Amino acid sequence: VRLVESGGGLVQAGGSLKLSCTLSGGKIWIYNMAWYRQRPGKQRELVAAISLIPTTYYRDDVKGRFNISRVDAESTLYLQMNNLKIEASAVYYCAAGITWPAPSSNWGQGTPVTVSS
Repeated sequence: VRLVESGGGLVQAGGSLKLSCTLSGGKIWIYNMAWYRQRPGKQRELVAAISLIPTTYYRDDVKGRFNISRVDAESTLYLQMNNLKIEASAVYYCAAGITWPAPSSNWGQGTPVTVSS
């Protein structure tokens, strides 16, 4: 299974970005999917997850601002990030797996997000 993220970049605080993750070499519809991030000097943390049903999970500090979605027909996972805060600056990783709410069997290479003041 290969996961490829895209959509990261530089944005001002309060702005929006939409991340995408395309899965190849497998069937996305058998996986729970998630977005993680790793901020400088910090451990990787779960940001949001979406199951097969689908149900969703969000960490508290992104609830109401981030939206995770999946389009299985396109083998693609999305993360819409609105009203971005400076502390959201991180490398964002896509993951696929069977555990819930933190699937982590397969990982992408990450896409960097920088939020400026």
